[in-house]
Amino acid sequence: MKNIIIICLLLLSTISNAQILKGLLKKATTLVTENKQGLSQDDIANGLKEALTIGAEKGCVNLSKPDGFFKNAALKILMPPEAQKIENTIRNLGLNELADDFILSLNRAAEDACNTAAPIFVKAIKDITISDGINILKGNDTAATNYLRTKTQTELAASFSPIIKTSLDKVEATKNWEKIITVYNKIPLVNKKINPDLTAYVAEKSMSGIYTEIESKEKEIRSNPMARTTALLKSVFGQK
Repeated sequence: MKNIIIICLLLLSTISNAQILKGLLKKATTLVTENKQGLSQDDIANGLKEALTIGAEKGCVNLSKPDGFFKNAALKILMPPEAQKIENTIRNLGLNELADDFILSLNRAAEDACNTAAPIFVKAIKDITISDGINILKGNDTAATNYLRTKTQTELAASFSPIIKTSLDKVEATKNWEKIITVYNKIPLVNKKINPDLTAYVAEKSMSGIYTEIESKEKEIRSNPMARTTALLKSVFGQK
């Protein structure tokens, strides 16, 4: 009888241990499923940052080329919304060239600023903390760029604005705007209080263009294995 009790206790212990092992195995399986190659959070965060950095650097190169903004239908910078009444007025007076020169100079300013924008974006990318890399990795095609935009847009605007102001002066956008305002103010019975902040407007449009380029690169890296040009990108995005 005593032996039977001992055998029963051993069986119960075995069953209990088996259940514990089963639970541990299930957890391990879940972790492996979520992270097939055993990548750490730091690995994933660094992989996401590397993809964003490549997008920022290549995006700035593309946009800094002649007509990088001006001949890109999706990114071309037009008159500020509050100045469109002025544009319509001077075009109705036959001064199309004046309006066209100004719009061209806005785009040239953005293109010029992108020559020096990459380091600012790269620094912001390196400085952000990615605490939920797995969810970002498994998110939509632009999840990393969206995260970057949320975390860096205000700070980047402050850093980018002085560059934009310099570029606006360099390509004579500010001078062209003054010409337009001079003509507009000579027209009787018009609202003469319109004075948009060109620096803030072009900075916002330029940054939006760079974010769009980063999004495009992120999509490519996520969907095309050939775009994963480093071992880290292959490891991180290959497991998605």
